Amino acid sequence: MKKSVMLGIALSVGVATATTALNIKGETIVPEPYSYGDDYYTPEEHYCMALNIYHEARAEHLAGQVAVADVTLNRVKDNRYPNNICNVVYEGLTYTTEDGRVFPRRHKCQFSWYCDGLKDDPKEGRSWNRSRNIAYQYLENGLHRGITEGATHYHATYVNPDWASAEGMVLVGRIGEHIFYRWK
Repeated sequence: MKKSVMLGIALSVGVATATTALNIKGETIVPEPYSYGDDYYTPEEHYCMALNIYHEARAEHLAGQVAVADVTLNRVKDNRYPNNICNVVYEGLTYTTEDGRVFPRRHKCQFSWYCDGLKDDPKEGRSWNRSRNIAYQYLENGLHRGITEGATHYHATYVNPDWASAEGMVLVGRIGEHIFYRWK
């Protein structure tokens, strides 16, 4: 069973809003983390999943976007990777500036959008709303869980990374504009 600590981040998903505390008619209510089966996901994890879907596959059809979510969660469940969504999404080499700020090293992270040097804030609109909704439906309701058959890696169709031919890496297939792989 996965346990997470609620963090102070708000996430609006479709018609549902998750926060660490709600004030309704003067009464403070602290919602529980979302759950699917024995897994529990915090609003922060929903946000990180939505960001990953948005940056990795916002131009994709539903299957391609869900496939990105599936790989992200497959990594969470694989002991070779961190055990929560945000740590998987933000995994990579970092450096610290003289004033103590930490930044990702360019092109040295698991998901390229995080360390490409560009701004990571999503633009409000249809793509961001859809990414949040898919993250919610995937984590809360299990929307198309397992679509990648256990894949922990993918790349865009127009690149050919060295790791794709590594011993033990098995091609799963193509979904949209990405090619998916898993370890033997």
